Amino acid sequence: MALSMTHQISALSGTPIRTTDASSSSVESVSASPMWKSPAAGLTCKIQKPERVDGLSPPLSPCRSPVLGSSRPDLSMACRAFATEAESPVLEHQVRGAHDKGTGVPVYVMMPLDSVTMHNSVNRKKAMNASLQALKSAGVEGVMMDVWWGLVERDAAGAYNWGGYAELLEMARKHGLKVQAVMSFHQCGGNVGDSVTIPLPKWVVEEVDNDPDLAYTDQWGKRNCEYLSLGADTLPVLKGRTPVQCYADFMRAFRDNFKHLLGDTIVEIQVGMGPAGELRYPSYPESNGTWQFPGIGAFQCFDKYMLSSLKAAAEAAGKPEWGSTGPTDAGHYNNWPEDTPFFRKEGGGWNTTYGEFFLGWYSQMLLDHGERILTSAKSIFEEAGVKISVKVAGIHWHYGTRSHAPELTAGYYNTRFRDGYIPIAQMLARHGAIFNFTCVEMRDHEQPQEAQCLPEKLVRQVAMATQKVNVPLAGENALPRYDDYAHEQILEASSLNVEGNAQGNQMCAFTYLRMNPHLFQPDNWRRFVAFVKKMKEKGSHKCREEVEREAEHFVHVSTPLVQEAAVALMH
Repeated sequence: MALSMTHQISALSGTPIRTTDASSSSVESVSASPMWKSPAAGLTCKIQKPERVDGLSPPLSPCRSPVLGSSRPDLSMACRAFATEAESPVLEHQVRGAHDKGTGVPVYVMMPLDSVTMHNSVNRKKAMNASLQALKSAGVEGVMMDVWWGLVERDAAGAYNWGGYAELLEMARKHGLKVQAVMSFHQCGGNVGDSVTIPLPKWVVEEVDNDPDLAYTDQWGKRNCEYLSLGADTLPVLKGRTPVQCYADFMRAFRDNFKHLLGDTIVEIQVGMGPAGELRYPSYPESNGTWQFPGIGAFQCFDKYMLSSLKAAAEAAGKPEWGSTGPTDAGHYNNWPEDTPFFRKEGGGWNTTYGEFFLGWYSQMLLDHGERILTSAKSIFEEAGVKISVKVAGIHWHYGTRSHAPELTAGYYNTRFRDGYIPIAQMLARHGAIFNFTCVEMRDHEQPQEAQCLPEKLVRQVAMATQKVNVPLAGENALPRYDDYAHEQILEASSLNVEGNAQGNQMCAFTYLRMNPHLFQPDNWRRFVAFVKKMKEKGSHKCREEVEREAEHFVHVSTPLVQEAAVALMH
């Protein structure tokens, strides 16, 4: 039976929890079973940057052939609680220590999806300001915010309105918080936790209406408008510009508008490359009930631009008969691998010469897409003093099968016999980018075993791939979790205790999902502050008990303010 992701977490906590993230989790497989090293001692588990003037992006060469619930988050809980923080010298003295840069893993917090309104202003400004103060008092390194293409360049091509973001970034700077800015070239709405809808820019939607093949398409002709089909990456289909040129021009405008904050306040640019901002195909869309966990998803290569590339690749391979269509025996979105001729373990098409050809082409198209956008991003931000990162989905369901069907439909050519994450890591390494991965909070036994969900093994495989290629690894939780059990899993996973990590590397950062009213509830806040402290002290010489005592101190400092907010809401 198909269990939703929300159901999994609800079952663990005993109460229903609303999902609040715009990204879905995804997982991968390993050729040889990866092994954790023993956890680090003390860890226990409970079960001026030069200005540059650039013109428009030059044309790019064509693709290489293959070789928060329904309502908006209301942060008023934290608003009154922290309204007087600036007037409290005792609090300022007490929390100063929490701002010291630790030796461990810095923690960022995702901001609400609708932090900037459709009218380009800061949403719930007073509560937002108070909440940022609260996060700073907890020792958080910074925040992650989506910079929506559909808001900034909404009305006309090349006309950028940074209004709300200028104010929001100034808020972060004022509170001493760093910012991970996500260049969100996807639609908000239709994925796990999407509580608002922010479509692609109006002028882009008009072009898609005129040419529906600009949208990803499945074998039944169903279009997906979350993100433009990468098959059209290099074609001037957007009023004379290619999609990749539009993304590059957007990033260049962001750089030029916020150059005074780059490197100091804005420390990372995460480049969106697909639905939910992830480098993948929209193979498991939740909108309109198309897909439900733990379905295998469906290939997204049936628009005319993708098929044109497939045809050329098949002819180059001397198999023109393979170029007219993608697999038509790969089942439907909600099938399981053994329900389909293509993904079944014995005699499945995925493990044939044709399967290798198709999956090699399909995954290479995704890698080429990443190459093109990262090439632009690197040239635009290389002198700005910021890091560049890319998010990869944690697709952990059916990971224990031979074919890893959900990963394959998403574009990750990872099977029992092939490591699909090393090529991704190698692509990121060529551009000095960070590998950002989700589902770090999950444990294997929490997931439905009948679907062979193995998130821990997936995270290990990715960690090993990044160590092998020498790419920094950052993490996120895929679903909202406020329990110590999830925190302990993140602490352990962020230590990267895997084979190949001879230097004792840790994750370079962790981003916590997400700023919302649940986070500021007293018990959740207490656990969160303690978690942040433990993450910051990872790798220090302090014993666990000392870290826990210090964490408790900061909890006591900030908890009364949160309690005041709860009381205020009752009146």
